[in-house]
Amino acid sequence: MNAAGVLRRLRSLSDPRIVEGMARFGITSAKAFGISAPAIRALAKEIGRDQKLSLKLWESGYLEARAIAFLIGDPAAVTEEQMERWVRDFDSWGVCDGCCGSLFDKTPFAFSKALEWSRRGEEFMKRAGFVMMATLAVHDKKAGDREFVRFLREIVRGSRDERNFVKKGVNWALRQIGKRNRNLNRLAIQKAEEIRKLQSRSARWIASDALRELKSTAVQRRLDARQRKMGES
Repeated sequence: MNAAGVLRRLRSLSDPRIVEGMARFGITSAKAFGISAPAIRALAKEIGRDQKLSLKLWESGYLEARAIAFLIGDPAAVTEEQMERWVRDFDSWGVCDGCCGSLFDKTPFAFSKALEWSRRGEEFMKRAGFVMMATLAVHDKKAGDREFVRFLREIVRGSRDERNFVKKGVNWALRQIGKRNRNLNRLAIQKAEEIRKLQSRSARWIASDALRELKSTAVQRRLDARQRKMGES
């Protein structure tokens, strides 16, 4: 299937009511067909991995075509240049989070881009850095604690940003890192306590929300169980 064929399929699935629903959740785009997430995933699965098609679909500018693009892209073929081009196009949290969590966090550049983007000024680009931290904490099972400790330092820096999509990304990263293992939980709680003392409304919200989860009985039990399992293996 070529790009024109994919766009025809997407157009045939369009529903203006879905566009209205996306807007209520803060997902807006100048070019959107209005297609449910399950339908997009089903079409991406039908297409399969196709890096060349991924690049062409992204250039169309349609929100759903870009979703297909990051779902069928090949992480091994993604370049730094592609990541920089695409991150500049992020215009909603949906595209930002989907692309980072489905494609970019599986590339060899994931850890370096997470740090680099978290220091950028643009709202969705900066969010992308923290989303990468969060998704790497969940998806990269082989990474050691060292990289995530570096992320925690950037999280403190980013916690003063009052922009809604940035502060939610910072909060997400802090919580996911703190749920990775017992050591990172302890360090994340320490950083959250540090963040809570900052003179920033955003920082106080990030810290309070993260501490509520990281100290919760449910999280502590899961971490204990994980630690016991590792000790037995």
